[in-house]
Amino acid sequence: MPHTETPGTEAAPATRLRWWTELPLILLVYACYSAGRLVVRGDVSDAVDHGLAILRIEKALYLNAEHPLNRLFTREPWLGIPADFWYASLHYLVTPAILIWLFRSHAVRYRAARTWLMTSTFIGLIGFTLLPTCPPRLLDASHGFVDTMAHYSSYGWWGGEASAPRGLGGMTNQYAAMPSLHVGWALWCGVILWRYGRTRLTKTAAVVYPLVTTIVVMGTANHYFLDAAAGAAVMGAGLLLAPVVTRYADRVKARFLSRTTAVPADSSAAGSPAVPADSSAAGSPNVSAGCQTSAGERFPRQRHPEPRYGTGTEPGASPSDAGEGAPATAR
Repeated sequence: MPHTETPGTEAAPATRLRWWTELPLILLVYACYSAGRLVVRGDVSDAVDHGLAILRIEKALYLNAEHPLNRLFTREPWLGIPADFWYASLHYLVTPAILIWLFRSHAVRYRAARTWLMTSTFIGLIGFTLLPTCPPRLLDASHGFVDTMAHYSSYGWWGGEASAPRGLGGMTNQYAAMPSLHVGWALWCGVILWRYGRTRLTKTAAVVYPLVTTIVVMGTANHYFLDAAAGAAVMGAGLLLAPVVTRYADRVKARFLSRTTAVPADSSAAGSPAVPADSSAAGSPNVSAGCQTSAGERFPRQRHPEPRYGTGTEPGASPSDAGEGAPATAR
């Protein structure tokens, strides 16, 4: 349905989006993201070097909040255990839930928001590729970090290796810490809830969810503060690039549709007979077969029957009006 675009709002999609096309698209993007993280593992020594470099930069800038938070979560199980559940589950539950809510309740806004999220996710994948980073929990114990998920693994479904289910830790890339898409996706959720939520509860959740997620990723020693900052920067870059991606996708779709519709049109035109351009009555038969007649001339046997007077013709009739072979009247 056509929609008048106003400043600061997104235009309605030209065609209505369907869930059976959106769901495979989202699953495909997430599969590419997961496969990319798994394939691009990087060198372990390089990842450790990058992690230590980030730690040194934070200490030089007095940004080292990971150590006090990690000690607090390790010392207080009532904080550490919920934080581990938060990290291991909400990242995979809240984001899809908000996508579904947006699709059902704010369909006009859905496509722009979805494109923003996907664009940012692929930018994050580039970051994992170029800068594999060891998270604080995998550094040597001399650096003072405790892996809280391993510490409290008996309380959850995850194992001691990673936040993945037990036995599947080896199938994840544990050195994909920079940027933190836990923080990036939580920020996306917060922005969407703040813009389109109508209740005080949604506004509160829009602030609390990304803020708590940032604290959780540092307290559980899964990310550095700069990882979280990079996750926010990635979402900003994705927001700027999303309109470009949308326009490019529209052009590709239009080109594909024009090619698919042009083939039947050409084939039908090639097999149909040409129609004269100056024909004013399409479908009317051409009975003259190209012959021209003078004014008042009639074709043989095409005139209307007329009354006769006896055996002659009507008075004043011309020879052409008499019957075939009839003599002309005397004058």
